[in-house]
Amino acid sequence: MCLDGFKMSRPGSSLDERGVSQNGDPDPGGRLSVFTNTQSGAVSPETRLLSAFKRDTQACKVYLAGREYYSEEGNTFALRLVGKIKQQLSADPTLHPEYPPPLGLAEFTRRATEVALGKSSRAIVENRVLGVQTPGFTAAVRLGAELLKHWYDVCAAWCGPVYLSSPCDDSLAGVFQAAGIQDIREYYYWDDRRRDVCLEKLLEDLERAPERSVVVLPASGHYPTGADLSQNQWPAITQLITRRRLFPFFLLPAQALCYGDLERDAWPVQYCASQGMELLCAQSFSHCFGLYGEAVGHLLCVFKQNSLRLSVQSQADKIVRSLWARPPAGGAHVVATVLSNPAHAVEWQGEVKRIVERCMLIRDILRERLRLLGAPGCWDHLTQQAGLYCCTGLNGEQVDFLTKRRHVYLLPDGCLNISAINGRNLDYVAESIHLALTTSL
Repeated sequence: MCLDGFKMSRPGSSLDERGVSQNGDPDPGGRLSVFTNTQSGAVSPETRLLSAFKRDTQACKVYLAGREYYSEEGNTFALRLVGKIKQQLSADPTLHPEYPPPLGLAEFTRRATEVALGKSSRAIVENRVLGVQTPGFTAAVRLGAELLKHWYDVCAAWCGPVYLSSPCDDSLAGVFQAAGIQDIREYYYWDDRRRDVCLEKLLEDLERAPERSVVVLPASGHYPTGADLSQNQWPAITQLITRRRLFPFFLLPAQALCYGDLERDAWPVQYCASQGMELLCAQSFSHCFGLYGEAVGHLLCVFKQNSLRLSVQSQADKIVRSLWARPPAGGAHVVATVLSNPAHAVEWQGEVKRIVERCMLIRDILRERLRLLGAPGCWDHLTQQAGLYCCTGLNGEQVDFLTKRRHVYLLPDGCLNISAINGRNLDYVAESIHLALTTSL
């Protein structure tokens, strides 16, 4: 017997090539998965490189495309002070396991705001600042993007595109698109010929940007090139942003690892805030504290009037509750403990300065090795860049040569992590770059 509205499949009925049974039932017995038609996402260049590196059986292979800071021994570096603070916190009887507030630990957000803007910042004194702890740097960018999308929705006049530097972290566009902002454009940043930032073309692109556009700007530690704008160049950019009514969104993904000082790395943010500009700034403390697995990020919002703070705070709270509910507390406790104790802060800064000095020494030695080998071109740009990342200026064919013939893995645009070079592999890397420049595939 068959009831009206229901189809009964006969035992043993078979499916045709479309997954439909001979009696017309599209899914007899519920055999098809709801995920059947899911399309595979594009694999990132970093993921492809790491997979290829792991499959490579050559003993001489070198991986230069990672994002962490690597020690001279080739391991991700753990700061001695951070380990000590973690032990102290684990033994503290006054600390109980509990959920932090949705917007994060108050002491952490206060200290993160201070190192971005400076303790004497007028914006802080006038209470025109909101800080939100996030589970990592990407989450800080995403929260900023969600706030921008909210402003687009409630204010028809504020709906311009988002401009990203070219090149930039290839995940950034996807973060903004996931928040519902689809109009993503690029502005000129790195010049392959000059092997430096091209301020003239950058200004030309921003001059053509529609009013109300959002400009995502590297404050320091630009990924993947390691090339930053100088303090002398920033006034021209801020004047254009103000005149063209653009909105700056700063990125600080590796704060303190360019100059060994949190506030100096954040100088562009402080300068813009001192000019009375509104801004967003995504920060990360994972690099400079070696807290890679603990996702310590922060989003900073600076307003023109303190009357705007509470409304934005309530909107941020609503967004956070729908994305990650509450940030992790462990890493934020460590950062807050170090930055709130002057003795700890001095010890921590000493460790960070040694990291920066080692990276600069590697740049110096690599440049000198290439000069002695007679590598074509000038390599001064290696020491003019700063932080963990470096753009060699090698083209795609030369990068392929390094990968296929020398088993040296760096990003497709010729950028690499300078800290991954050490005393054991530096000569091999220099020789490989020389060969890539003088040998055809």
